[in-house]
This record gives sequence, structure tokens and C-alpha cells, in this order.
Amino acid sequence: MSDAFVPPLPSWLGVGADIEAWIFVGVSFALLAIKIFAFVSALLYSAESYSAADKMSKAAWCAILGVGLLIQVVPVPLSLINLALLVAALVYLADVRPALAGLRRR
Repeated sequence: MSDAFVPPLPSWLGVGADIEAWIFVGVSFALLAIKIFAFVSALLYSAESYSAADKMSKAAWCAILGVGLLIQVVPVPLSLINLALLVAALVYLADVRPALAGLRRR
């Protein structure tokens, strides 16, 4: 079969694939930044602060956020687990971190 009847592909099709790849890279870096920020923030508070704020222990949060960061850095095709750990990082940033920051040392 000859290629005489196959129309050429539009020139913009290749550009669209490049834009999609750049968007994916940008989103991946944004998720990586969120997970790094959450993990470093979890490390900065003392273990007593977690119990005073009535949240899970520091070790538990650091383990959850550390595994999430590791899975984000290492390209493993565990997208559902990666999504669940992203939700955990967002929960930490939205609920736990403000509770820990609300505690004042006197």
C-alpha cells in the first residue's frame, strides 16, 4: 500500500504535544514543591506540638509525607497512591500545619 492517499499531518499537531508535555512537567514540579514544603514543615515542629494540637504523631506525619515525596521523586507508576499521598500532604498543609502554628510558646 502506498502513502499517496495519506494526507500530511498538520504542522501544529507536534506543537500541541510539546505544550502538553510542558504542562505535565510544570504540574509535576508544582506537586513536588508542595510535597517538599509539607515534609520540611513537618520536620520543623516538635513532637510535643503534635500531641498538644491533638493530631497524629510527628513520626506518622513525617513517614506519610516522606513516602509521598519519595514516590514523587522516583518515577514509579503508582499514580493512585501518588494521588492519595498528595491528598495527605494537602491535608497536612490545610489542617495540621495551621493547628501547629496556632500553638504559641510562652
